[in-house]
Amino acid sequence: MMTQALRTFRDYTAITLGTFFLSLGIGVFLIEARIVPGGVSGLAVSVNYLTNGWISVGLVIWLINLPLYFWGLKVLGRQFGIRTFYGFTLNSIFIDLLRGNIPGFSFIRVQEMVALKDMLANDFLIFVATGAILIGLGLGIVFKFRGTTGGSDIIAAIAQKKLGLKPGHVFMLTDFMVICIGGLVIHLKGISPDKPALTLTLYSFILLFGSARLVDIIIDGFNYANSAVIISFKYEEISRAIMDKLSRGATVLHGRGLYTNMEREVLYTVVLRKEVTLLTEIVKEIDPDAFIIVTQVHEVLGRGFRPRM
Repeated sequence: MMTQALRTFRDYTAITLGTFFLSLGIGVFLIEARIVPGGVSGLAVSVNYLTNGWISVGLVIWLINLPLYFWGLKVLGRQFGIRTFYGFTLNSIFIDLLRGNIPGFSFIRVQEMVALKDMLANDFLIFVATGAILIGLGLGIVFKFRGTTGGSDIIAAIAQKKLGLKPGHVFMLTDFMVICIGGLVIHLKGISPDKPALTLTLYSFILLFGSARLVDIIIDGFNYANSAVIISFKYEEISRAIMDKLSRGATVLHGRGLYTNMEREVLYTVVLRKEVTLLTEIVKEIDPDAFIIVTQVHEVLGRGFRPRM
């Protein structure tokens, strides 16, 4: 078993990697494409546009998150502790570092790489999609290892505790408002003469949806397994076949049919997605009248599947 110290080291290493991907997506791709993400990052990007780049995005993110962080500590307690501070601070540092806005590191400026500038000019959709993937991947990794980047997470948690609002609704409202504000800033400042502000705003909403879906996939896992409920009077033969031919275990549950009012045994098993067809063939061969329910599962921990971390 992994010790607590090793588990903590693993978590912070993963949060660091996830924050780097997030910062890369925002600092190198979205800012250059004039796409405003949601949350505090989007607000910081809008401020950066308003000041013509005089105030760096990373610095604004940190300055906005700091009072939110202390507010979260006061209202919610220690659940918004060191990991939250670590997450939004590292995000701020990485964004300014990658863009060359930190004194002494102005030579970095990843956004000025020839390949990226060519992609932005000739493959705008791929450029934006890459930014969305990096953001979704980064946030997914951070959340997977119990980290957070502050901002909307704190606001949503406070709104849930104080007002009883669902976090998802708070995220949607804040992101919608921030993206609209960003679109208005782009329109008023005229910082994207080749693309209308409305087009860029729509790109922002599409990016928000795409990155959110990727976050869900990383947290919940890909659909690599299926669970099956099998109702049959020949459950003993079917269970033996599952163990012999699929090398999978099965659990026998006791049930009663409401329509027939008959007691019977119900089999429950979990198999890999590629094994579903073989499972249904095994059941059909033994009992053509068997009733089978197959559902998707996103994470299975234990022997034969993913090891417990």
